[in-house]
Amino acid sequence: MQANQSLGQTPLDSRQAIKLLLKAVGGLIALLSIALLAPFVMAVVNGEKEQWTYLTLSILGLVVGLLLFLQPVGDAKLRARQVFLLTSLCWISASLFATLPFIFAQPYMDFSSAWFESMSAITTTGATVISGLDDLPASVLLWRAMLQWLGGIGIIVMAMAILPFLQVGGMRLFQAESSDMSGKFMPRSSHMVMAIGRVYLILTAAVVGLYLVGGMGSFDAFVHGMTTIGTAGFSNYDASFGHFSDTPFLIITGTIFMVAGALPFVLYIRLLKRDFEPLWKDTQVRAFVTFLIIAIALITLVQIVKGREFGDALMHTAFNVVSVVTTTGYATEDYGSWGSWSLMVFFYLMFIGGCTGSTSGGMKIFRFQLSQLLLRKQFSQLIHPNLVSVQTYQDRRVNDSLLGSMVAFCFMYFLLIAVIALGLSLFDLDFLTAISGAASAVGNVGPGLGEIIGPAGNFSSLDSGAKLLLIFAMLAGRLEIMTVLILFHRHYWRH
Repeated sequence: MQANQSLGQTPLDSRQAIKLLLKAVGGLIALLSIALLAPFVMAVVNGEKEQWTYLTLSILGLVVGLLLFLQPVGDAKLRARQVFLLTSLCWISASLFATLPFIFAQPYMDFSSAWFESMSAITTTGATVISGLDDLPASVLLWRAMLQWLGGIGIIVMAMAILPFLQVGGMRLFQAESSDMSGKFMPRSSHMVMAIGRVYLILTAAVVGLYLVGGMGSFDAFVHGMTTIGTAGFSNYDASFGHFSDTPFLIITGTIFMVAGALPFVLYIRLLKRDFEPLWKDTQVRAFVTFLIIAIALITLVQIVKGREFGDALMHTAFNVVSVVTTTGYATEDYGSWGSWSLMVFFYLMFIGGCTGSTSGGMKIFRFQLSQLLLRKQFSQLIHPNLVSVQTYQDRRVNDSLLGSMVAFCFMYFLLIAVIALGLSLFDLDFLTAISGAASAVGNVGPGLGEIIGPAGNFSSLDSGAKLLLIFAMLAGRLEIMTVLILFHRHYWRH
């Protein structure tokens, strides 16, 4: 009996569970349908021929979404384990609905390409299959950017409007989507998520304003502002951020705010409460910033030795290193052309990621710190077999269970990359394209390496099967892998 119910909750039969899951999906689709009105307005203002397509899709999505959301479910509650399924379904349904404008309006993509583009946007990966971005209608560019902005963290805030009806704690979804170790210090998790949303809006407004000051047009500033703070990386140009490479102010601004998007957002909430100490005393933040400084300094030094001018080398190195480490995916130039050494360096950087509780993907800095703790413990036990030591991280005890979870995650992270790379190789992709494409997708980085999917290319030439593999990799990477892979475990479905 206890296996079939949560603590203090009535048990769910399969029909009730399906209704609750569909209710959540319906609410999310309804909210995305409302968001689709923004590209519609943009299309009307610019006199684009697809304007009524956006309105039609918005109305249809709103009707379907509300029908699903308004169905009665009584006082039933989801069990804790079903939140994993809820999280995956929300991201899949959101990405599938987001494909419709890409299919029925310009650029009129096939399904696999449209789903790749929308999944890349929702997961803030930043990989694209679209060529000729410079000539696309503004409505399409706006929709891509909005999806990335919502995918960064806004989708968590939107979900808070749905979850109270399901009686599922918002913090539980936030933990299923991202393993935040920054702590819960506000009275209610819903208040915390809404506060994070306010911080997100403030940072977005700040970077948009600075882009305007730096000379960007209003539309470019708005789009790039959303995709910068979301560490997402979609640009309005095939040259990515390289379109603005002649304006140092914009490059420096982009670098700073990519870092800002990769820091724990709960620390910004503390800043709003005038508690400044945690930001520079946070162990994870200090390690992240230190790593960036060292990586930028070393790569800049190599470029100077090879004859590049100091200021130019530092500016472009800082931007591109920060872009890859924070998994944003912007590029000011093709760093793959800096030399054969750069391919190896940037491949390594793909695995780092930002801080937990941020919009960035990747393995996250704190896992490398926990790995260091585990390694130190192993060395100590080899030297002193009877030694009993207590491992701490940010003044909190780290038990063996947490370290074991970290090891399991890292193992599955690299195993998934290996499996996806092997699958990509079946589509006659060369080693560099396959392995960097897999690492980029799982880490939600964006561009891969090499001539095909590197910073100067895109994913449009890949077969449909390869795109579907990468779609799965992007979803699994964004949801911290275990959230998705647990659904494939036979024991998950037994109760």
